[in-house]
Amino acid sequence: MRFLHTSDWHLGRQFHNISLLEDQRHVLDQLVDIVRHRQVDTVLVSGDIYDRAVPPARAISLLDDVIYRINTELGVPMLFIAGNHDSAERLGFGARALARNGIHIMGQPGHAPASVLLPDEMGEVMFFGLPYADPVTVRHHLGVEVHSHEQAMAALLQQVSEQNQGERTVVLAHCFVDGGVESESERPLSVGGADRVSASLFEHFDYAALGHLHAPQSRQWSHVRYSGSLLKYSFSEEKQHKSVTLVDMDAQGRCEIEKIPLQPLHDMRILQGHFDELLKQGRDDPGHEDYLLIRLLDTHAIHEPMNRLREVYPNVLHLERPGLLHNGATGESSRERLAMGELPLFRDFYTQMTGEELASRGQKLVAGLLDELHRGEED
Repeated sequence: MRFLHTSDWHLGRQFHNISLLEDQRHVLDQLVDIVRHRQVDTVLVSGDIYDRAVPPARAISLLDDVIYRINTELGVPMLFIAGNHDSAERLGFGARALARNGIHIMGQPGHAPASVLLPDEMGEVMFFGLPYADPVTVRHHLGVEVHSHEQAMAALLQQVSEQNQGERTVVLAHCFVDGGVESESERPLSVGGADRVSASLFEHFDYAALGHLHAPQSRQWSHVRYSGSLLKYSFSEEKQHKSVTLVDMDAQGRCEIEKIPLQPLHDMRILQGHFDELLKQGRDDPGHEDYLLIRLLDTHAIHEPMNRLREVYPNVLHLERPGLLHNGATGESSRERLAMGELPLFRDFYTQMTGEELASRGQKLVAGLLDELHRGEED
């Protein structure tokens, strides 16, 4: 059995008010090509298909297009579970009818786990789907006393073990396995560490196709894996290499795993340096259209830095000025350091705007105004 493990598509996501839908379409085209050329038997999507419970119409249209190309044109079954960003009820509309055509939207949160049996030349593989469910939901639907995500997951997996008939088994789950590498773009499932579950819960499956964490990674055993998100969704993911996971399972359930890289339409990077150097660098940067966070190290005022940087880097999304707050002083608050540098900053600004140095009389006038403003803040 050859299956493709993916998760965390987050269709419809915006980043710094920029729609990522075309970026998502670009990598999903690659995913369809992988399914076609690598002769994949089934595609798994382990939650967070959409970025929010009520997705925009264009995101729904994109999902519809991808399902049609994979399932209808290529004849490949697809298995979905809901993540914490999805509305399981909305995602599950028409699930029973769709299942007849090999599109399996598996289960409602907290209910008995859904299962799908798929054949290959060596027998059958049983796939169990566990959509995201918090302890309150599991307690309500199953009537069991659980108070943590681990207890809730253990209760659901107990039901899986009761259904298991000894076939090769794969479980899809959307959860936070303890010790996993986090990113800023993941919505917390809980506070205070109560959302963590142990990797040992998945020990007895032949493969655990996990979703939620955006970095591709495995936990404790190589068969307990996060495929990671299709795209970088925060600057904290700058160093991550996005991929999908191709799994070949033999007759005994042993898995051979391959990460297939995805190439983004726009990479997401952090650039740091001085303003003039970055302007010069941008004119020859082959990735000048990437989504960028820029940290300027200059300690002087700069006129319209964002607009000027966007002349060479059109997709600068965020600008930081740490150089204004760290100009050699130590042991003082950022506000105090900034106050100390206000007059020099104004002198730099005046020079950039007029081409002339601020005269002594003007400096005294500005210094007096600044002093008056600060006294007013203290009062």
